[in-house]
Amino acid sequence: MALLPQILPSPRPHPHLAASRYPFSPAHAFRTAPRLHASGHRRRGRLAASGPGSSPSPSPDQYPSEPDDGLVELPLFPLPLVLFPDATHALHIFEFRYRIMMHTVLDTDLRFGVVFAGSDGASDVGCVGEVVKHERLADDRFFLICKGQERFRVARIVRNKPYLVAAVQWLEDRPPAETPSPGEDAEALAVEVEALMRDVIRIANRLNGKPEKEVGDLRRGLFPTPFSFYVGNTFEGAPREQQALLELEDTAARLRRERDTLRNTLNYLTAASAVKDVFPSSPSSG
Repeated sequence: MALLPQILPSPRPHPHLAASRYPFSPAHAFRTAPRLHASGHRRRGRLAASGPGSSPSPSPDQYPSEPDDGLVELPLFPLPLVLFPDATHALHIFEFRYRIMMHTVLDTDLRFGVVFAGSDGASDVGCVGEVVKHERLADDRFFLICKGQERFRVARIVRNKPYLVAAVQWLEDRPPAETPSPGEDAEALAVEVEALMRDVIRIANRLNGKPEKEVGDLRRGLFPTPFSFYVGNTFEGAPREQQALLELEDTAARLRRERDTLRNTLNYLTAASAVKDVFPSSPSSG
C-alpha cells in the first residue's frame, strides 16, 4: 500500500525490485547518516575500508562478534530501496558478486544487511533482511523474498571483495528521557496516525474512482514501535523519507514525522478532490 507517491516522489524510478541492476560499486563511499535521535552518541565520520586482513566467514548460528568492540559482521547489499523491520521485499539477484553473496547467505544463517544507496552513496543505517523463500534458477540467478529484522549502523567496512562485509552495531528505539506531554506519547500518536491513514486511503480511493468503503483495522494490534515501521513502509516511492524514518531511534519522533507527512498528504488529496468535484472530467474532452 503506497500512500505518498503524489507528495514525495522518488528521486529515481523504482527498479521493479530487480535490485542488483543498481550500479553500486564497493568503491562508492558510505555517507554518514544524519543523527536524528537524541544526542549522547558520537557522530561517526566517513566510513573507510579496514586493512587487508579480513575476519572469518560467519558461522551457521550467528555472525562472529568482534571481541574488542562488540560489533558483528554482516554482508551488505546496497539497494535503491529501504527495508523496514517486519516488511518483505521480493528481489531478483543476478549480478555475479551478489550471487556469490547469496550462496554464502543460504549456506549460513540466511541473513544479510540491506542499505539504501542513492546518488550520494550508501547510508550507514540499514536493516537485516532474512531470506524466507528463494528459488535458484538454472543460470545461477535467484528469486527471493526477504523479511526485515533488526536495524543496524555500519561502524566500518571489513572487506569489499567479492562483496561488501561490514562490522555493524544493532539499533533499537530508546524510551523517552522525559514524560511526554498529553497526546504526544507513542500510543496516542499511533492512534492519530492510524486515523490519518484511514482518511488518506478513503480520499485516495475517491480520487481513483473506487467505491468508498470502510477501511479495516490498519494497526492490527501492533505496539507503537512496530506500527511506526509499518507506516514507514507504506511511504513507497519516497525512499529518502523512508530512510530518515528508519534512522530515528525514538518511536514517538518517528510517529510525529509520519503524522506530519500524512497531514500534508491529506491536505493535498482533499484539495485535489475538491478540484475534481468542481471540474469533473468530461467524457467528450480530449
